[in-house]
Amino acid sequence: MKIIIAIKGVPDFTVPVRVKPDGSGTDMGAVRRVINPFDEIAVEEAVRLKEKGTVTELIAVTMGLPAANEVLRHALAMGADRGILVEAAEDLQPLATAKILAHLVREAGAEICLLGKQAVDTDNNQTGQMLAGILGWSQGTFASKVTLNTEGVEIVREVDGGLETVQLKLPAVITTDLRLNLPRYLSLPNIVKAKQKPIKIIAASSLGPDLQSRQQVIRVSIPKRERAGERVSTPAALLEKLRAAGVVR
Repeated sequence: MKIIIAIKGVPDFTVPVRVKPDGSGTDMGAVRRVINPFDEIAVEEAVRLKEKGTVTELIAVTMGLPAANEVLRHALAMGADRGILVEAAEDLQPLATAKILAHLVREAGAEICLLGKQAVDTDNNQTGQMLAGILGWSQGTFASKVTLNTEGVEIVREVDGGLETVQLKLPAVITTDLRLNLPRYLSLPNIVKAKQKPIKIIAASSLGPDLQSRQQVIRVSIPKRERAGERVSTPAALLEKLRAAGVVR
């Protein structure tokens, strides 16, 4: 059984993100990208399934500029067997990403596609569901437990009322939640081995799907900073402060 893991490079959360002067987006030129935390959980789960002997090959896929190789190497160091980089000049929107993934999944003959439930930069939470719709596959979203069995795959998923258990027939698309696992630390030997693993580079335009943008960003701005709170010693002092601010009369 083959598993494709879709991963995305997101801005390093330790580095402040700057908005472009014209408000058209964020300036990502000098910002280091790291693997999306939800996708890292997906990679960890795929590696654990392979370690149990039920999976033969793990293929990590990412999309973006050549610098995205760094994110792929992270997945390879965790245990993925090979990587695919789909080169695209701009960040692809969820529908375009799902179309490309569908093409790669069919080409590889994978039975499971694992990906994080959302990316922490845009928080779209759409790609997994769109991919399942395009492929016509079963889908299990927000997975907090994944178990392969003779009937397919059992997913425990988090819903508003608690936990829901669903049995899916393969092939299936699974999106991972935070409580599924704790990703392993990268060891130096595995980081070195990852440099020897193959990465195939493909141009997004050569895959055929319509990648036209269907969303428009009107404006991006930095949130206004809230005033720091003040501590008062008595209710009378609080009332005086509120009157001075015009909140009460």
